[in-house]
Amino acid sequence: MNQVIEQISNIGIIPVIAFNSVEEAVPLCKALVAGGLPAAEVTFRTACAEECIRTIAKEVPEMLLGAGTVLTIDQADRAMAAGAKFIVAPGYDPQVTQHVIDKGGIMMPGTATSGEMQQAMNQGCEAIKFFPAEANGGVAMLKNIGAALKGARWMCTGGVNAKNVNDYLGYPQIIAVGGTWMCKSDMIKAGEWDKITAMCKEAVKTMLGFNLHHVGINCGSPEEAEKVAKTIAALFDLEYKPGNSSNFVSTYVECMKKPDARGTNGHIAIGANNVDRAVYHLSRQGVEFIEESRVSDDKGTKAIYLKGEIGGFAIHLVRK
Repeated sequence: MNQVIEQISNIGIIPVIAFNSVEEAVPLCKALVAGGLPAAEVTFRTACAEECIRTIAKEVPEMLLGAGTVLTIDQADRAMAAGAKFIVAPGYDPQVTQHVIDKGGIMMPGTATSGEMQQAMNQGCEAIKFFPAEANGGVAMLKNIGAALKGARWMCTGGVNAKNVNDYLGYPQIIAVGGTWMCKSDMIKAGEWDKITAMCKEAVKTMLGFNLHHVGINCGSPEEAEKVAKTIAALFDLEYKPGNSSNFVSTYVECMKKPDARGTNGHIAIGANNVDRAVYHLSRQGVEFIEESRVSDDKGTKAIYLKGEIGGFAIHLVRK
């Protein structure tokens, strides 16, 4: 996967911005970064868009910048020259698409039908935009198309919000969504940067969906693991589930037949909607991971341990 597209996928939610003035650009982007969303699709619907991209690229270099509503070759050239790392269009124009690709850029043309999607993919687009998403059938539509276009990777915009964001991001072929709910135009005009940061944090929290998955208890032997698990199960009338390396009490407690070497007392498993995305966002906070502990499949990372212990327990992420 292209590095820019991988970063878009890891961030997950790409704020879509229509700036009113260049003066809004830097404080807004700093608010987005502080809220955990270091990316923006700056739409070319306003006259200041090009200068906003140029200013942000210079003053907030950690932002991954894209240009949206790009309709012409001239706009694409101006956007890339200003610092846009990806170009997004509301529709599929083969000429604009080919021009961006030929210049080594990332082009995400807007598509609404399987025919448009197939043409864009065959032209070399690694990711395509599905727009307007909700009006065109949403996730259900893409699941039907995805069964045939297995190589398709979508960024969905149009009707995506805090209530349905995980419906979209829960489908593996959807790499990201674009939205405005965390930075609406009235908040931008009012300069409510702290409010925007808070809403971004809430959006990231909703997207990652962290919860306590289970707790693993180190036991000294298979016999002790059986005894501990059966005792807890009987006490709370929960199901006892024997296994090869551990015994479970329902899905909440795992009694290890041989101690987990990564944790003195055991481990705590935290569930996440998408482990790769969770690793990206936690890494931005300084969290480190044990790379050799990563377990993956064709959908990405299934589980990975954090470095160190907390309260004598190792911590690892698991995909829900």
